[in-house]
Amino acid sequence: MIPNDPAVLLSFVNTKLRDFYSSLDEMCSDMELDRKSIEDKLEGIGYKYKDERNQFV
Repeated sequence: MIPNDPAVLLSFVNTKLRDFYSSLDEMCSDMELDRKSIEDKLEGIGYKYKDERNQFV
């Protein structure tokens, strides 16, 4: 289960990306998550995924 609060989700996702996954697609596949719903939720608080940094900024 992933955090529902967008700010906590941001920290959770960026930590997972930094420590365990080389891309958002890899994380979503491994954890069986919907990439679009994560991106939509984080875009709602002003963050977008950047492939070259492998994080939401």
